Amino acid sequence: MTTARKAPSGGDEVDVTAKDAQRRADDGKSKKKGSSWKELPILVVVALGLALLIKTFIVQPFYIPSESMENTLLINDRVLVNKLVYHTREIERGDVIVFNGEDSWDPEVVTEAPSNPVTGALRWVGELFGLVPGEKDYIKRVIGVAGDKVECCDSKGRVTVNGVPLDEKSYLYPGDVPSDREFKVTVPEGRLWVMGDHRSVSYDSRGHIGDPGGGTIAVDNVLGRAFVIMWPVSRWSSLDIPATFNQPALKK
Repeated sequence: MTTARKAPSGGDEVDVTAKDAQRRADDGKSKKKGSSWKELPILVVVALGLALLIKTFIVQPFYIPSESMENTLLINDRVLVNKLVYHTREIERGDVIVFNGEDSWDPEVVTEAPSNPVTGALRWVGELFGLVPGEKDYIKRVIGVAGDKVECCDSKGRVTVNGVPLDEKSYLYPGDVPSDREFKVTVPEGRLWVMGDHRSVSYDSRGHIGDPGGGTIAVDNVLGRAFVIMWPVSRWSSLDIPATFNQPALKK
C-alpha cells in the first residue's frame, strides 16, 4: 500500500515512498561507482602479480632489440619464450634461446639507467610485458651442446658440428657467410655454443672466445626457448628447429 500526503500548498499528492526509493537507488549507484574506483588499484596489482608469476615460471614475452637474428627475427619483433620446456627435455641444437648474460657478455644494445624510481618502475613493467628489451638478456641460436666439436670452416666454408656440415641457408641472413672468422672449439659440459643468424653483425660466441668459458654460455643462464613470433601479427610464425639439425650423423 502506497503512503501519500498532501503538499503544503495544497497541490498534487506526492509519493513519498517512491521518492525515497529513488534517492536510495541514486545513493547506491554513487557508492558503487566510488567503490569501483577504489578497487581499480587492487585489480592492477593483481594483474601485475599474475603477469609476473606467468613470466617467472611459464612464458615470457621478449622484445627483439637488435639485428643479430635477422631475418629470422627483426628489430621490434616480440616473441614468446617457453620457460617450462627445458624441464621436460634437454636444450637442442637449432633452438632459439633467450639467456642472461649478466657479468659475462656486454649488452648488444646499451640503454640508459632509469633517472628516477617512476621511470624505473615503468621500465620494469615494459620488460614484464615485452615492450622494452631486458638489459642483460640475449637471443641466439644454439649451434653446439655439451661435448660437441664446433668448427669453421670446412672446404666449402660451412660450419661443422662433430664433423657434420650444417646447411644454414634456410635461416642465415641473405648474403652472409656462415662465419667471417675461423674457430675450433669443444663445448664444455653444462655450456652451449650460440650464434646469431645475421652472422656479419652478431656479437656471439665467436666474439667471446677469449672470455672465461671460451665463448660458450652456461646452460643455467638460459631463460627459455623462443617458440613463436607473436608481434607484429603480420609476422606471426613458429620458430621451429631447422631441418639441418635433425641429421642423424649429428647425434653423438
